[in-house]
Amino acid sequence: MAQMRLFFRLPRALTSVSAVMAWIFSLCFVFLIVPSAAACDRCLHQSKATYFSKASALSSGACGYGSLAIGFNSGQLAAAVPSIYKDGAGCGSCFKVRCKNEKLCSKEGTQLIVTDLNKSNSTDFVMSSRAFMAMANKGMSKDILKQGIVDIEYKRVPCEFKGQNLAVRVEESSQKPHYLAIKVLYQGGQTEIVGIDVAQVGSGNWRFMSRNYGAVWDTIRVPDEALQFRFLVTAGYDGKWVWAKSVLPADWQVGGIYDTGLQIADIAQEGCSPCDDGSWR
Repeated sequence: MAQMRLFFRLPRALTSVSAVMAWIFSLCFVFLIVPSAAACDRCLHQSKATYFSKASALSSGACGYGSLAIGFNSGQLAAAVPSIYKDGAGCGSCFKVRCKNEKLCSKEGTQLIVTDLNKSNSTDFVMSSRAFMAMANKGMSKDILKQGIVDIEYKRVPCEFKGQNLAVRVEESSQKPHYLAIKVLYQGGQTEIVGIDVAQVGSGNWRFMSRNYGAVWDTIRVPDEALQFRFLVTAGYDGKWVWAKSVLPADWQVGGIYDTGLQIADIAQEGCSPCDDGSWR
């Protein structure tokens, strides 16, 4: 078993006792969440998968992406079991999946993105029909749909959103200055965001946000003026703060999507013996 390695430095901007306490709280939270995040995601897992007949069933899911989910990964989406969903930290994670019926399915499989929670114990994924069909050999997409449920193997892979930086969307429930809710979009790499802080641009008075559900975070303590964010990102046994210095303008709007200017591309460290020889990508 590899040793746990966490690298954090006290941010220079922490100038008050309350700010330091908030930072310590966030760090303690990481020590609680990292063991689940450090699972051997790149190892090959065996399970079963089924599908939703309508992709819209996944767009209203537990990650909170709403109709935006339909545009992710060409609609190749999935609801995943709690061990993958990770109380919302697994939202937006990407997996390579292939079915094990060699006559019906291709060796390459397909890639999907997690947008919902699957509470069933019989399958690890409930996929969109588009993702389910993408596992089939050419001309056999209807045949795999007839199966309803298939044996699969899968592993986690890094997410790539070409031309997209990490972004936040201001949710409709937000009410300046009493409440702010944001949704995290286009999270790349093989990572999980386990904490978010917000502060007025130019201020060191950071205030932590709470995960409301899925990819949605909120706070009832909304700083005035333009806002900056910092994200606590884990990748296997490693974690770090990522700082977006200016994200929301002073006149931020409900429903607006704001570019952080950040690219997250970290690859998770394996927490067990190396298990990915790179033969299946």
